[in-house]
Amino acid sequence: MHKLLLPALLALVTACNTQPDTPAQPAPFSVSSGTAERIEAFASEYIGERQVDIWLPESYDGMTPHAVLYMHDGHMLFDTTHTWNHEEWMIDETLGSLIKEGKIRPTMVVGIYNDGPGRHTELFPQKPFYSLPQGYQDSILALIAADTTLADRPEPFRGDRYLHFITKELKPYIDSAYVTAPDRDNTFLSGASMGGLISWYGICEYPEVFGGAACLSTHFEGFYSHPDNPNPVAFQNYFRENMPDPATHKLYFGFGTETLDATYAPYHAMMDSTMEKAGYTEANKLVRMHEGDDHSERSWQKRFPDAARFLLGINLSDE
Repeated sequence: MHKLLLPALLALVTACNTQPDTPAQPAPFSVSSGTAERIEAFASEYIGERQVDIWLPESYDGMTPHAVLYMHDGHMLFDTTHTWNHEEWMIDETLGSLIKEGKIRPTMVVGIYNDGPGRHTELFPQKPFYSLPQGYQDSILALIAADTTLADRPEPFRGDRYLHFITKELKPYIDSAYVTAPDRDNTFLSGASMGGLISWYGICEYPEVFGGAACLSTHFEGFYSHPDNPNPVAFQNYFRENMPDPATHKLYFGFGTETLDATYAPYHAMMDSTMEKAGYTEANKLVRMHEGDDHSERSWQKRFPDAARFLLGINLSDE
């Protein structure tokens, strides 16, 4: 076999092996622009079945390649009548308008549902956790072991498994079933709180796959706030060693000043400093504090346009 054909053939085989049993169907919720589809149970060897919602903007015509934004907590993105707190990110309204106005590239969204009771440990960056002091690890692992709602999970922390699912199963399927621009420069991650944490971890673990990440209210505390919390330092140490190349990647961090976000400023300042020392500039990083915003979909809805414009192609200094 010609060596140039082998990568293409392997990609095709991978895509065929990750087809869901039930192809995407019209989603049972409303969007204000574009169309929404749903895969009820995407099978995975890494994390078990997972519901996935796919939003296609009005610009999607089946011929023009679109960038893809993979978002966590997918059930909170589109329709308040289908969310537990009647709040949403208003993804379809925001991206639909920005695409129409020519402010961002044509982009589709893949919303991945979370693991319910296992959300926190699935979205927790796995490698930084296992770098923590052994006594702290043991105390956290004991708490997880005592939680009967997590008894059937394959291992206590599954951040790496979750990223394997996205990169090795879900992305090949999306790129085969839709007309996408599958390269790194058109593939992105975004989420809030623990979703912000796994987005940050994902671009560090897979810099060849993801060209940017929008991390809102990133929960750098990891578990809880206390004076000797070792998680922020572990995250910074990991980041320093695994930071994506600023010449080819973009990182957005936005956080508020109220409720849980009120504790976040020092951690974001620490990460900002680490990025600057590594060569990140205003062209490829944006760290913003939003006075009065809290830790909620309502606030993330307000911040998301900034993140989308930065990540998907606009220079905020021109506004």
